[in-house]
Amino acid sequence: MTILIVEDEEGLNRIISDYLVSIGWQTISVQNGPDALELFYERNVDFVLLDIMIPGLDGLDVIRRIRAKSHTPVIFITAMAEESDKLIGLELGADDYITKPFSLKELAARIRSVMRRVDTEEHKQNSLKILNLELDTRCRRASFSGRALDLTTVQFDILYGFMRQPGRVFSRAEIMDFFQVHAWEAYERTIDVHIKNIRKSIVAVGGQPGFIQTVRGIGYRLEIPR
Repeated sequence: MTILIVEDEEGLNRIISDYLVSIGWQTISVQNGPDALELFYERNVDFVLLDIMIPGLDGLDVIRRIRAKSHTPVIFITAMAEESDKLIGLELGADDYITKPFSLKELAARIRSVMRRVDTEEHKQNSLKILNLELDTRCRRASFSGRALDLTTVQFDILYGFMRQPGRVFSRAEIMDFFQVHAWEAYERTIDVHIKNIRKSIVAVGGQPGFIQTVRGIGYRLEIPR
């Protein structure tokens, strides 16, 4: 697997790269937004570690352009402690975030957790369909009335979890189990952002946001219209 590291602190960039190489991954390192996009489009990149505060184009601009063309997994690296900054990253399509300072082992665990969802798709049911909503897990494609939904890897897995048990109410903690990440800060708000983005994607192709309903004080459920 090849990981693109976009981090303007040269020392930290080198430390991350050396560690990831030592545990068996290949890396490409850049320190600014324009170089990140150039290499992303030119090289076969499987994963992106993206600092928000980088020169040229900041990380938010970079992920906007990546998401316009690709669903390649992205983890934000940020020194920002404010919850709102992290949620903006998730709104734009990041799969996870990690806040400086962090341990290299934790970073590797986050990467493995995101990639595990892709690597284990062959063990899942190949397709699920409820009314106009359809998932193809072999290609990791979601569609509504034949029109593709723009979902991140996390959002795809959340929708898959709902569609396996339509009508069941899931707490936010149970929804976390859909994508096997348990270390995120402020995870309840994180889940809310992902649900909001799934609804937005369905509405964008002509569906109704009510497919995923909020159950006050508990969580969410996939509602089947009668």
